Amino acid sequence: MIQLLSSSAFLIVNKQLAKQIGLKATVLLADLISKREYFSEQDMDSDWFFNTEENITRDTTLSAHQQREALKILKAQGCIAVERRGLPAKNYFRIFEAQVLQLLNNKSVTNQSTFNKNKEIIIKNNKFLIRRAEFVELVMASTYSEQMKDEFIAYWTEPNKSLTKMRFELEKTYDLGRRLVTWQKRSQQWEKKETKSMKGKLDKQLDEYQKGKELL
Repeated sequence: MIQLLSSSAFLIVNKQLAKQIGLKATVLLADLISKREYFSEQDMDSDWFFNTEENITRDTTLSAHQQREALKILKAQGCIAVERRGLPAKNYFRIFEAQVLQLLNNKSVTNQSTFNKNKEIIIKNNKFLIRRAEFVELVMASTYSEQMKDEFIAYWTEPNKSLTKMRFELEKTYDLGRRLVTWQKRSQQWEKKETKSMKGKLDKQLDEYQKGKELL
C-alpha cells in the first residue's frame, strides 16, 4: 500500500495525507519513499538510505529551506528519522512505514475487528505523538547546533516495533541535559577522528607523490 505514494516521473500526492501534514511534507515523503524503493531494487537491505538536497530539489522542486521545514514535520509525526553520516556528510533517512500507514488510515496501523480496539490504538498513538512532540520541543529549546539537535532527536525518538515507546523511554534513567552534553562531546571526538583520518590519508598521498617524483 505504501508503494502507492512512490514518485518516479510524476509527483504522486495523497490528498488525505496532505491535509494532515501539508503538501510540501507529503511531496518530500513521496520522493523519499521512491528513493527507498530504488535502493531496495539494488538489493540493499539496510533500512537506511541516503539522498541529497540537490537531488530532492531536482525531483520535487522543493528548495533547501522548504525541505528542512518539511523534514521537521515528518520527524515530528514519527514518519522518518534522519542522520548525518560520512565525508562529505550526507543525510541518511529511515521511513517508519507503520506510522505512515497510520496517518493514511487515520485510525490504526492495521484493520481492526472492533471499534473499541481502533479507538484504543488511536488514543495510544496520540499519546505517543504528544510525548514525542514534547521531547522535540525540549531539545530544540537548547542552544546546541541545529544539526546536532536533529541528529539527537532522530536517534532518541526512534520508536519500537509496536510504536508504543521511543528509544529514550526504554532507558532505565534518562537526564536530557546530561545526554545532550555527552552527545556533543562524542560528536566533537568523532569529528576530530574523522579530521585526523582524512589528514593521515592526505599525508600518505603526498608522501607517495613525493617518492614518485624522486624516482623520476
